[in-house]
Amino acid sequence: MATVEVKDMSGKKVGTADLADTVFAIAPNTFAVHQVVRSQMAARRQGTHDTKGRSEVSGGGAKPWRQKGTGRARQGSIRSGQWKGGGVIFGPTPRSYAFKVPNKVVKLAMRSVLSAKTNDGELYVVDGFGITEPSTKQAAAILKALGIEKRVTIVVENDDVNTILSFRNLPKARIITASEANTYDLVDNQSVLFTKPALEWLEGVLK
Repeated sequence: MATVEVKDMSGKKVGTADLADTVFAIAPNTFAVHQVVRSQMAARRQGTHDTKGRSEVSGGGAKPWRQKGTGRARQGSIRSGQWKGGGVIFGPTPRSYAFKVPNKVVKLAMRSVLSAKTNDGELYVVDGFGITEPSTKQAAAILKALGIEKRVTIVVENDDVNTILSFRNLPKARIITASEANTYDLVDNQSVLFTKPALEWLEGVLK
């Protein structure tokens, strides 16, 4: 069973945490990660693009000229796509880009990301932040003490409001609760920082 150091807010080691091999030590499945991230990004698209077809543009009730004898190509309506101001042929219309991924693939993707982060030494654990009132300055000092200077995703307990309010304004930090943890937020960073209770909660869900 793998282990990871548990540090306090000052960056000092205060213990270790055991990591389940089924969650933090599997061979990463990059295909599952790719599928889940694509699904998440597709679900974020608004899909509100719209163009007018020939049945929606104005005008064109009468035939522009008679069928034969003019020497010009036959035309039935000025609403056709080849006319200026006519309808758009096969243009985009409002739609949803979302597609579903099986729940077991979603969990496999998260386990793959966590395993890769652990293997690369990009997973950090603190025993708790102990922030009693919102303070962005204190939050920045904690990251500095832990030696985290690049983009980081911070995962905290579901009810740790003060910590969320403290870290949310830091430009290189994205803070989420354990119940909000997802593949995209765990992979779109250069390190992941867990509180020990949040790590244990997520580990229990992914086992």
